[in-house]
Amino acid sequence: GERVLRVLRVRGPGQRGGGGEVGALRPPRRAGPPFLQPLRRGVRRGVPHHPTRVQSLDVRVETKTKDNVFVQLICTIQYRVVKEHADDAFYELQNPQQQIQAYVFDVVRAIVPRMNLDDLFEQKNDVAKSVLEELEKVMADYGYSIEHILMVDIIPDAAVRKAMNEINAAQRLQLASVYKGEAEKILLVKKAEAEAEAKYLSGVGIAKQRQAITDGLRENILNFSHSVSGTSAKEVMDLIMVTQYFDTIKELGDGSKNTTVFIPHGPGHVKDISEQIRDGMMQASSSNV
Repeated sequence: GERVLRVLRVRGPGQRGGGGEVGALRPPRRAGPPFLQPLRRGVRRGVPHHPTRVQSLDVRVETKTKDNVFVQLICTIQYRVVKEHADDAFYELQNPQQQIQAYVFDVVRAIVPRMNLDDLFEQKNDVAKSVLEELEKVMADYGYSIEHILMVDIIPDAAVRKAMNEINAAQRLQLASVYKGEAEKILLVKKAEAEAEAKYLSGVGIAKQRQAITDGLRENILNFSHSVSGTSAKEVMDLIMVTQYFDTIKELGDGSKNTTVFIPHGPGHVKDISEQIRDGMMQASSSNV
């Protein structure tokens, strides 16, 4: 190669300045054209390092759904430069982020307007898949590989979000009313069944009570007739009725929480009561016949 001879001049004591380069002697060049390095190698030294690690790009797209709802979709695109095609990535595409963003806009605004808002929430992965397929075909020619596309968020208009929440709340209130009505119906049915059962059991109890009273009266009449000669069953029955009549009046008077009850009272009324009971029993017997 070409060598350069540098000459230094040294100053002695008392002289100003210091040593420095005063000239350069170059050996004579040989005849013929000078040797030039290839231009491509010189350009490569000026090319900055292009990273091949995975990079992320967030894209916000605003569009309209089929049911005329404006939404914003936030997509995250993860991409990287293919190591074997780093030259294509540098020389053939000046702004890859802008290129990716343009294709995301194009695909999303072509698919979303054909979907309703509810379908968009359910099929957001299908939208992301369509964007991924389109970007993979386009960006592969420029030396880029699309790794993943994530549909991060779907943001409808604020008024639409409020209306959706109100619809959901109304539906839940309606469902709650149905369940509440069914619960009240079950309570009423169970209450009615319980009352019917209670009345049935109460009737059975009263019937057994009356049966026991009748058996007791029969036994008392027979014992009294045998004990007191010359008494008939009718006289014994009148005596028992008078006794129960006075017991009833006594219980009404002893009860502190009972209201006032006006009843006819007198010896003659006792006979009337016994006659009414006897007539009722005779009518019942005749109807059975």
